[in-house]
Amino acid sequence: MGVGIDFRQKIAKRAAQEIHNGMIVNLGIGIPSLVPDHLPDDVHVMFHAENGVVGIGPSPEKGNEDENLCNAGGFPITILDGASYFDSATAFGMIRRGLLDLTVLGALQVSEKGDLANWIVPGKRVPGIGGAMDLAQKAKRVIVVMNHTDKAGNPKIVKECSLPLTSKRCVDLIITEMAVIEVKNDQLVLKELMQPYTVDDVIKNTGTDLVITEDLKIFM
Repeated sequence: MGVGIDFRQKIAKRAAQEIHNGMIVNLGIGIPSLVPDHLPDDVHVMFHAENGVVGIGPSPEKGNEDENLCNAGGFPITILDGASYFDSATAFGMIRRGLLDLTVLGALQVSEKGDLANWIVPGKRVPGIGGAMDLAQKAKRVIVVMNHTDKAGNPKIVKECSLPLTSKRCVDLIITEMAVIEVKNDQLVLKELMQPYTVDDVIKNTGTDLVITEDLKIFM
């Protein structure tokens, strides 16, 4: 099933809590692109895009888009004072040198070991794997934001990915409309519930075992 805009914004708001002052952060398309809208005013970071910009600001208001400013997915962006432009080779050089503190990506599946599948469904045409492979391998921390289930209601958090992998053992944290789950020691640890969901809801819609933390929190 799909996730409505309110849940998408809620996921992005929770992901924003993982971003701290001074970080260099890369955001994927979709839900990750909503994250800057939820950063507190006193948190100052540099958002990076593979097409060659560091210093991305909040999403522009409708009607105020600049046709010359977009992220790697082609969606309109704004920039902050001090932003820099460069070619795509330099952008990927930053990624491959391990200079990014954090990347926030969407996903089709995540396994209990932190394997990531997010680039292709067999039989469907896509332009390519893009920067996801490099980001998943080289960012210091990888956060996945996504629906807890697919459009058919099947779990996207699984024991083993059935879709082609983007990268192995790379995901550190999963945030969905139902829960916040940490990948730790080849296990999935349920850290937080997203209101109004329950532990039973999460277990029912997850395709592998979960460890329930003793200090389970509720995200409003």
